[in-house]
This record gives sequence, C-alpha cells and structure tokens, in this order.
Amino acid sequence: MKRTKLASAVFGAIALSVSGMSVAADKLTDIQNADKQIQQDSAKSQQKVNKLYDQAQDMLFEYRLVVDETETLKHYNDYVATLVADQQARIASLQDQINGIERTKQGVVPLMTSMINSLEQFVALDVPFEIEERTARVERLKEVMGDSDVSTSEKYRLVLDAYQIENEYGNKMNAYEGTLAIDGKEKVVDFFHLGRVVFLAQSVDQKQAWVWDNEDRTWNAMPEDSMRNASSAIKMARRQAAPDLFRVPVKTAESAE
Repeated sequence: MKRTKLASAVFGAIALSVSGMSVAADKLTDIQNADKQIQQDSAKSQQKVNKLYDQAQDMLFEYRLVVDETETLKHYNDYVATLVADQQARIASLQDQINGIERTKQGVVPLMTSMINSLEQFVALDVPFEIEERTARVERLKEVMGDSDVSTSEKYRLVLDAYQIENEYGNKMNAYEGTLAIDGKEKVVDFFHLGRVVFLAQSVDQKQAWVWDNEDRTWNAMPEDSMRNASSAIKMARRQAAPDLFRVPVKTAESAE
C-alpha cells in the first residue's frame, strides 16, 4: 500500500515535471517564433528604408540636374538677351541709315536731273564730234531716270560715267567715218578731232576737207595744201601711221577777235 502511494507520487511528480517542461518548451517556441517574426519585420522595414533612401537619392540627383539645367538656361537666356539687345541696336541704326538714304534720295534725284540737263546743254553747244553717240548717251540717261527697276545709286553712277566720258574727250585724239552735209549734199567723210581744239572732216577721196568753227557753228573749207596734213592726222588717230607733227588750222583767241 505504501509502495503504491509512493509510486503514484513519483509518477505524479514526473507528470508534473513533464507537464512543466512541455509548457516551457511551448513558451520557448513562442519566443523563437516572435523573434523570427521580429527579424522578418525588421528585414521588411530595412527594405522599405533602403527603397526610400534610393528614391531620395534619385530625387536628389534629379533636383541637382534641374538646378544645373536652370543655371545653364539662365546663362543662356542672359546671352540671348544680350544678342537681342545688340540686334535691336543694329536695327535701330539701320533704320536711321535707311531714313538718311531716303532723305539723300530726295536731294540726289533733283541733282541728277539738273546734271543731265546741264550735260545736254553742254553737248548741244560743244564741238559736235561724235555727236550721235553723245546725244544718245544723254537720252539714255533721261530714260533711266524714269525706270523704277534701276536703283538710285546706279542712276547716279551712270550720270557720273557720262560726265567722265565727256571729260576724257578733252584729252582724246580720234578719227571715225560718217556723213557730212555740205551745200545741201551728204558726203561720206573721215572725221578727226583732237580734244576740243580741232575738229575737221576730209572726204574719203582726200580731195576736200573742212574745219569746224564752233563760234559760228559752221564748217569752213580748208585750203588744198592742208589735205596731206589732214590725212596724216586721221591716219595717226587710227594708228595707221607713227605719231608725228602735223599742221591743222586752229582758231585762236586773237583770230576770233
């Protein structure tokens, strides 16, 4: 009986001990599970932190790019503004020049008209050598003045060219063929002029010659002994003979009196 009670007590103690150990084991498992869950939660939290950090770094990089681009654009805008200001100044300067040109045109056009009229009068009163060409040149100037396709500067250049040509005639020796009306008859002649000093005509058969009197506006017959000199002058002007001295009649101031 005593042994039976003792055995029961031992078995009870063992059962209690086993039961206690089981409870402790369950608590340890719970703790381990809780720690594992904490580690898992911590790992997830770290992943979120890393992700947020990466996003923050990306945003910071983009911000710096935007700041750099903004500074670049600001410098470029300042540069463009400088260019625009310079262009506006140039435009204003060009406009002033254009306005000045328009004012100049208003003064140049009447001047050119006056120059052409003066040239026409001069040619009409001058020694009439190469008269057809000179008269035609004046007529062309008149036509050009009424041509809107020709610029004012080109018109002015043509007028100056005409004056330059007339000026060169004064130092020019030339001979050319033409016709001369004498006693109501047209004769084929060789014309010769030495500047504006001498202007004569000789028949192609070299038997007659005439000299121009610009004061009386008439042709005067030359003596027969002047035919050779007239022929020599014409040949020299045409480069058919070497330059040499020759005699031609010249009306001097004394003879004019």
